[in-house]
Amino acid sequence: MDVPKGCMDINVGSEGEQQQKFVVPVMYFNHPLFMQLPKAAEKEYGFDQKGTITISCLVQQFRDVRYLIDRDKSIHHHRHVRCFRVL
Repeated sequence: MDVPKGCMDINVGSEGEQQQKFVVPVMYFNHPLFMQLPKAAEKEYGFDQKGTITISCLVQQFRDVRYLIDRDKSIHHHRHVRCFRVL
């Protein structure tokens, strides 16, 4: 599946959980809530990755953060980039 311009694919899943692939807008990487996910994973697991970014958190936790970001009115006007989806 092609990744739309302005988006990138990431893997999400914690140890003992099957990873899922998501496509997310790159602008979400600057959102404070989203930035906490890789920081928490780095603290616990290290963050020396090559290739697709892997965020080591529960998939449901990622979905909850995605939902909160999606609701955030400060970026709501950027919703024309509709690429949050599971691959």
